Amino acid sequence: MNAAEMHSLSEPSEIALAETALSDAVQPMRERDIEPSVRQVVEALEEDIVFGYLHPRERLVEDDLRARFNLKRHVVRQVLQELEQMGLIERKKNVGALVKSYTAKEVIDLYSVRDILETNCALQIPLPIALEKLEELDAIQRRHDEAVTSSNLRAAFRANIAFHKAVFALSDNPVLTEMIGLAAQRAHTIRSLSMIFPHFLEKARQDHRGMVDALRDGDRERLVALCRDHLIPSRDAYIEQYRRRAGKLE
Repeated sequence: MNAAEMHSLSEPSEIALAETALSDAVQPMRERDIEPSVRQVVEALEEDIVFGYLHPRERLVEDDLRARFNLKRHVVRQVLQELEQMGLIERKKNVGALVKSYTAKEVIDLYSVRDILETNCALQIPLPIALEKLEELDAIQRRHDEAVTSSNLRAAFRANIAFHKAVFALSDNPVLTEMIGLAAQRAHTIRSLSMIFPHFLEKARQDHRGMVDALRDGDRERLVALCRDHLIPSRDAYIEQYRRRAGKLE
């Protein structure tokens, strides 16, 4: 065997290289293919938790989720992993996945952190803000207004998130804005009561309108007060329900 033949045996063939490249390309494509499914299911379960369809400490059974959403087991597990990272569920040994439950103290602690983050962010927003920013904010709030008026809970929930994200983004502090979003996300299980009763939704809508007006008027003191007051209903409603449940168990 000459040197050329030995070299050809030691090097991978063009066909083998092509097959390897194709395999490497297909795998990421397969992973990307499931991302929309994961995102849709995560959002559906997130809304179930926010609206109280799934209660604190309620189990999320893999087989039930597979049947409901027509998913493979590894996709369901990816969904549960993402929900856990979002702080919406917790997984316990020999029990499985449970909707996150908070004690009264944990709620108070979480909302104290939210108060610090959100009021500090409001203090950083440069006033007055540009007219085009006000118009963008007003457009988002019109969507929220319409959703509340028509009792479209899912649209109200998504518009509410978009509104707060837009308000806090005015601070031009993306790290602080991200932390606010993460803390708010962890409060989803706490907010279920304030998301389903019309008077809570109407108060939230009026608070939003007040924030827009405060930004338009350059009234920082009112903006900060509204950000703080806006957190109270969901916090207090959860704590009241928690204490009632604890009283029944005594």
